[in-house]
Amino acid sequence: MTLRVGGMTPLSTTDWPGMLAAVVFCQGCPWRCGYCHNPGLIPARSDSEIPWEEVLAFLHRRQGLLDGVVFSGGEPTLQASLVDAMREVRALGFKVGLHTGGAYPQHLATVLPLVDWVGLDVKAPFADYARITGVPGSGERALAGLQQVLESGVAYEIRTTVHPTLLNDGAVTDLARDLAARGVKHYAIQAFRSQGCQDDFLNQHATRTQPLQSVGAAVADLFEDFTVRG
Repeated sequence: MTLRVGGMTPLSTTDWPGMLAAVVFCQGCPWRCGYCHNPGLIPARSDSEIPWEEVLAFLHRRQGLLDGVVFSGGEPTLQASLVDAMREVRALGFKVGLHTGGAYPQHLATVLPLVDWVGLDVKAPFADYARITGVPGSGERALAGLQQVLESGVAYEIRTTVHPTLLNDGAVTDLARDLAARGVKHYAIQAFRSQGCQDDFLNQHATRTQPLQSVGAAVADLFEDFTVRG
């Protein structure tokens, strides 16, 4: 079975910091986060899927022009065919990046040896995950995924999307301290953006009382590398 691709960005300078990359959006996600900005990628199948052969043909034409390919989603590790897709991309001479929520820790462990960089989303304090994802047990999976990334030695960025109704400033600070205690060195917090979000309540209640940068200032010293976006 080939990789199910729900979309592709031919060139991005933001999905893998410091790299010129194409982004392959993998179809399917087991979680139902209200602030998701790619809700069309949640179902396992889509009417607008791009054949993997077309993606490979595009990448053949971009050899020497792009640094790497990021597999994003959805949740890429949902698909067993991700391993073969990554191998094909590496064979073309590209570096491989991965965006994941850590929903499938065992699958993540399988693909990490093929990956040059990981962007791992940590959505909330792990005990409170189900409130964000809508799925019981998701916090335990995410924590196991985080541990896989930290133990792998692969370059990474851990990042958290902050919606003021879902994560108050105290929760963000507590999460940052917990992540630092677990050995996270590279962390980013990013403001919720309404683009693509289909939850009217979240879109209407996204105004912060103070800038996200003020929260960042309180935790920045916990990490070797810390960024606030948005």
